[in-house]
Amino acid sequence: MLITGAGGFVGKNLVAELTARGYTSLLCFEKDDTPDTLADYCRRAAFVVHLAGINRPRDPSEFYTGNAGLTDTMLSLLETSGNACPVLVTSSIQAALDNDYGKSKKQAEDAIFEHGKRTGAPVYVFRMEGVFGKWCRPNYNSVVATFCHNIAHGLPIQVRDPGYELPLVYIDDVVACILDAMEQGEAVRDEEGICRIHPVHRTTLGALADTIEGFAKARGGAAARALGTDGLPTLAVPELAAGSFEKKLYSTYLSYLPEDDFAYDLNMHCDNRGSFTEFLRTPERGQVSVNISKPGIVKGNHWHHTKNEKFLVVKGEGIIRFRQIFSDQVLEYRVSGEKLQVVDIPCGYTHNIENVGDGEMVTVMWANEAFDPEHPDTFAMQV
Repeated sequence: MLITGAGGFVGKNLVAELTARGYTSLLCFEKDDTPDTLADYCRRAAFVVHLAGINRPRDPSEFYTGNAGLTDTMLSLLETSGNACPVLVTSSIQAALDNDYGKSKKQAEDAIFEHGKRTGAPVYVFRMEGVFGKWCRPNYNSVVATFCHNIAHGLPIQVRDPGYELPLVYIDDVVACILDAMEQGEAVRDEEGICRIHPVHRTTLGALADTIEGFAKARGGAAARALGTDGLPTLAVPELAAGSFEKKLYSTYLSYLPEDDFAYDLNMHCDNRGSFTEFLRTPERGQVSVNISKPGIVKGNHWHHTKNEKFLVVKGEGIIRFRQIFSDQVLEYRVSGEKLQVVDIPCGYTHNIENVGDGEMVTVMWANEAFDPEHPDTFAMQV
């Protein structure tokens, strides 16, 4: 496979995926390579992915040499060598607009289609919305990359028009669509024969900024303080439904963290019994916490109307006791880090957990809702 612009944002992600899938015969062409190298690659290629292009030139004329001109050169080399392999090019929605960048992209698109007519080669012209994801260069031509980088580093961002609408596609979806064309010959085309990346996510500039700032506040620290908070982590986890925009954006944001800021502190509530520390919070899936108890310590002795919990002892030995609040019968479950077992805490049962081992007992606790001091749904009662 010949990949032009293999060292760019899309190229890096494509090469990484192809390598992970076991592809070895990748002909990666970069701007510093010679014309002879391109000619050799065009002769040998079984499939061409043309990613190289210009989007921030010093002179507008470079749009045409870097986009349309390079495309013409590559197609000429393919035809000269008699190579009618499939050709895929990534273009931009700017190709439909009247500006130098868009015009140069449209010329490259037209050249690809004409090449297909002349040679019979299958062609794929992907006209893409704004692409976001890991390894995209910040403060260049991607607002997502700029916002992620700047917010993660405690730097300011500019939101001139919060209501400005942004159509965006995720890099993994871009790579998947390229591979569908390469491996299956499949692509979603519009009435003009233009291929489309799917799905397209639509947001606004203001919503984008608010969401990414929320990611920073969840981790706390210097990035959160730069946004005017106390720096304590909110522990919020974003919506992580399969294929959701927020899930993809969160993964993108984490890839821009400074290398000395992968870790963040949690607020440990410590006393002579041990400690209790919240780990994650989400409005849809509740809260995860870590409870550490010293030997002989009993915690709990309360019940809930609607709140339910799951206890998982991962270190030490303990006994979890239950009593339905209108009954005298006490139930006991012995738990140990030697055999991981989840114990459900049903509503209407007062309960406690006692460390009966010789060392600290560590329990991972999940509750179906984040703790709300205004509505704790927690009532003291001895088991």
